[in-house]
Amino acid sequence: MTYFKVSITTILFSLFFMASLFSNAQTNEPKLPSHFFPKSADKPEVLLVGTFHFGYPGQDAHKTAEDKKIDILSDEKQKEIEELVEYIARFKPTKIAVEAGKNTGYLMHRKAEVEAGNEKPKRQEIDQLAFRLMNQFGLDTLYGTDARGMISDIAELEGGEPYLENIMAEYDWKSDSPLSKAYTEYYEYIDDVKLEFSLLEVFKYMNTNEFINYMHGAYTVGDFKLDDYKGADALAMLWYSRNIRIFRNIQQINATADDRVLVLYGAGHIPILKQLFECSPEFDVVEFGDLSLEN
Repeated sequence: MTYFKVSITTILFSLFFMASLFSNAQTNEPKLPSHFFPKSADKPEVLLVGTFHFGYPGQDAHKTAEDKKIDILSDEKQKEIEELVEYIARFKPTKIAVEAGKNTGYLMHRKAEVEAGNEKPKRQEIDQLAFRLMNQFGLDTLYGTDARGMISDIAELEGGEPYLENIMAEYDWKSDSPLSKAYTEYYEYIDDVKLEFSLLEVFKYMNTNEFINYMHGAYTVGDFKLDDYKGADALAMLWYSRNIRIFRNIQQINATADDRVLVLYGAGHIPILKQLFECSPEFDVVEFGDLSLEN
């Protein structure tokens, strides 16, 4: 009996000791970064809205066929624009950053001319979306935050052009790799989506994380694999530097904790910008799809 009592006591003590160790291990776990940089009311909120270019300027690698271009000024699409603006308005922006240079005087002049009846809104997302949101929320400033890539700076340096000619010689977005062909097929499918679905449905689709990530993946195949680093260096100078500079321009808006910053850019810019904003301790990102949950 004595042996049995000792054994029970020993077992109970061991269990208590192990539980104590487990409890201490839990309390001694490393603190997550969110402990030091929590979400709070002390940061401006940011809504990233990736768009396609309503006017089809033809400056992107993928060119939409004429018979697949939507007419943003048609009565049907204008009603859809109103629906899309109503949805984005749930964010209640206090500042709007757009894909334009810092001198947005020409845009503000056009906005005034449109409102005076002297001009018609252009087939551009700035006219169709940003101008309407500015009016709805009484905003008098539009923030142009676009930037050129570092490649343009290098081209202006003495000896820069020969270096760039070597780097960019074969970087033309015309790769025949299987994945590049798959992306071409997908781009054509997206053109069909724009014809079949409403603008709000298209924007919800284009601003999902899966769409954003896969579209960014197009930059990691094809010409990206030129030689060891030629493709990578070209992408860094041409695209990554541009978007990092755009982010820096948005930082210089100096948004306060009371601000809600709407960033309206071509969808190709959103992956890099989203990563930068999500990693930054200065901003809280609002997901486009989450606006559906707003009251």
